[in-house]
Amino acid sequence: MGAEMMNVYEAKSQFSKLLDLAAHGSETIIARSGKPIAKLVPWQPSAQRSPGIWAGKITLSDDFDTFTEQDAQDWYGEA
Repeated sequence: MGAEMMNVYEAKSQFSKLLDLAAHGSETIIARSGKPIAKLVPWQPSAQRSPGIWAGKITLSDDFDTFTEQDAQDWYGEA
């Protein structure tokens, strides 16, 4: 389904219609002076997040937060 383009004035005057179209899967590109500036798309709820999905899959070294003199030299150019 291709997106229809309309100018800002037309989009403002037909906003309810655009919402109905979006609710049925249509996309509308809104343009100003013939240049696209926004896209009205159907809303899709984000997927449910599962806390702890990465548990046991990531490991950190024991010294991951140690800041050494070499690190200071690399980051700041000083020891």
